[in-house]
Amino acid sequence: MLVGLIVVQILIMFCAPAVLGLLLRKRFETKWVLFGIGAVTFIASQVVHVPLNMGLTALFAQEWMPKPPEAWYMPFNAVVLGLTAGLCEEVARYLVYRFWATEARTWRQALMFGAGHGGIESVITGVLVVAGMFTMTALRDMDVSELGLPSEQAALLAEQVTEFWSTPWYMPLLAAAERLMAILLHLSLAALVLQAFSQERLWPLGAAIAWHAAVNAIAVYVNLTWGALAAEGTLFLLSIGSVAILWATWRADQNRMLAQEMGT
Repeated sequence: MLVGLIVVQILIMFCAPAVLGLLLRKRFETKWVLFGIGAVTFIASQVVHVPLNMGLTALFAQEWMPKPPEAWYMPFNAVVLGLTAGLCEEVARYLVYRFWATEARTWRQALMFGAGHGGIESVITGVLVVAGMFTMTALRDMDVSELGLPSEQAALLAEQVTEFWSTPWYMPLLAAAERLMAILLHLSLAALVLQAFSQERLWPLGAAIAWHAAVNAIAVYVNLTWGALAAEGTLFLLSIGSVAILWATWRADQNRMLAQEMGT
């Protein structure tokens, strides 16, 4: 049953972005190139994001940067992870709007851009899930001690294999739902960052960084403190905020177009 639900999870992760792109293309007649630009934007942001996190981890591990008190380590870690994600992805989104997708200035176009950004993240996550499932399937009936690993590593690997096959049946579905909520987040953030150009002010970029960082930090902290179920429930509640951002940015876009029509 677990394998079947993991397959469902993978299909959702792969198919949801394509379905969303098709719906946006049909409903709003937006160009697929914006979807592709959004995908490239996410990948480019990770070229900075991943090394940044690795570098910060190394600095704290080597005590080249002061560590927070032990009682504050978990929330501190969550906040840092949230901030690096927010800064790297939203600044990348802003730069692409300014220097590449310079014709994308409507709410509808922002949605297609955000769909590509969140969509490629979902696909990449799906690929990692596929790789993990094949690896754990191969190791399931294998004596890991025969792999020639040091005893400690072999014991850790055996524990990981056991934990994987003991995963509750509903976890793959929750993971798939998390990807859908992440795509919704990226739709709202793409629309919010666009307001920096529509209003010719930088505060929407700051708001996008703050919202992205807050969602990630809260999710990480809740997951580490109360577990995956609580984290997914929290993400669902936070998704209401993303919907509110989408509505507010849509209203702003409508008001702007109305003002332009009245001006002409």
